[in-house]
This record gives sequence, C-alpha cells and structure tokens, in this order.
Amino acid sequence: MIGDVIGQSGLKALFAGLGPLVRSSGADLVVANGENAQAGFGIGKDEVDKLLAMGVQVVTSGNHVWEKPGAAELLDGTERLLRPANYPPGVPGKGMVALEAGGAMWAVLNLQGRESMYAIDCPFRRADELLARLREESPGALVLVDFHAESVEEKEALAYHLDGRVSGFAGTHTHVQTADERILPKGTGYLTDLGMTGPDDSVIGVKAEICIRRGLSQMPIKMETAESGASISGVLFTIDAESGRCLAVERVRA
Repeated sequence: MIGDVIGQSGLKALFAGLGPLVRSSGADLVVANGENAQAGFGIGKDEVDKLLAMGVQVVTSGNHVWEKPGAAELLDGTERLLRPANYPPGVPGKGMVALEAGGAMWAVLNLQGRESMYAIDCPFRRADELLARLREESPGALVLVDFHAESVEEKEALAYHLDGRVSGFAGTHTHVQTADERILPKGTGYLTDLGMTGPDDSVIGVKAEICIRRGLSQMPIKMETAESGASISGVLFTIDAESGRCLAVERVRA
C-alpha cells in the first residue's frame, strides 16, 4: 500500500521506483492513494491512467478527490478508482472493489474519517455493512482498508473495530509516515499512516516557503506543490491467504 502520491514529483518517483519495489518485495497487489496526484490537489484521468500503467491495481482517495472538474464522471467511469465508501447515498463512484491478484481474491475498502474533517456518514457502520455484504458475495476475499483520516485515535479505534475481519489496515491523509506498524490481536496488520509519495524537500508536499509565509502572516496564501526529489512511502503487508491473517508488517521507504 502506497501513501498519498503528490503531484508530478510523486508520479515520477513511482514511475522510477515501483517496478523494482514490487520485484524485490514480491508484492501481489499494489494499492496507492492518488487523491493529490494532479498538481497536489485532486486527480484526473491522466493521473489515474499513469498510476494503473505503472502497476498500481487500485487507486484510493479521500476528501480531495472532488477538487477537479469532471470528478463525478471519472469516479463513475473508472472501475479501480475509489472514493471513501461512507459518503452519503447518491454520491458518484464507489468505495470498495473486488479483484483477483496473485492467485487470491482481494477487496479494497476506502473510508474517510470524521474527526476534524467533513461530517459524512459513520465509517464504522459503513464498514460493517460492506464487510457483511462482501462475506456473502466473496467469503474468502483478503481485505485491505485505506482509512483517510486526520485523527490517530479514530484510525486506531476503527482498526480495532475491524480487527480479524480485514487483513491489512493503513491510514492516509497526514502525509507523514508513522512508526507504529504492528499486528493487532486478531490478526489485522496495522499502520496509522502510510506517509506520502512526493517531494522530500517540502512541508507535507507543499513548498516550504509558502507554508512559512502562511504561518507568519496567517493569510490564506495559495498552496503550491514542491517539485524536488521525491521518495515512495508505504507499507508491505504479508498475509496468509488461507486464514487472512497478517503475518508481517514492514514500512516502506524507497
């Protein structure tokens, strides 16, 4: 699972590094959060196509997926581009997709937090609903969750709520990789935040001088994505295909 891809520098880092990373790790499935792939805010068809061509099999997102014109049509028309599943009924797109990879059935579930974010539907209850449906339709699927959320408490609470029902659970949104990787008591692999795939010399992907000016002036100066050298950030979950339990969790920096 790959952390938020930020602008052109993030796409370039992924283009150069994803292939070697997949080969060295033996990964069967690659999931990347792409909501910031278009100039740092939002995603378009070109960015989705590039990510899929690089070897990403599912593109997840979050609150910024709506930023660009045509977002609704893109979400409705792209099978493996997800938006958070707990947006209210009638919203374009979908929040979960099932697919086969590496000889196993998988499901990727995208959810969004509510603490310090939009007051959308409950991610806990929506996850319960979708997992119950999945168990009827594809009972042996290995489930990965991208929880796009601000609050560490909310991320940990939802992970424990889903422990034993999903194989891997990773947070996105903060752009800062955490160092708390672990396997929860019932077998779910966990990391609070994947971090970002984007410019190293930046403030969460944004030009540092702009963030400094914003802090000093308290003015809403327009954010601009930094375009310095970039790194890939994420996590590798090793999962037992028979039991669905996570066997190992390894942070990735490349």
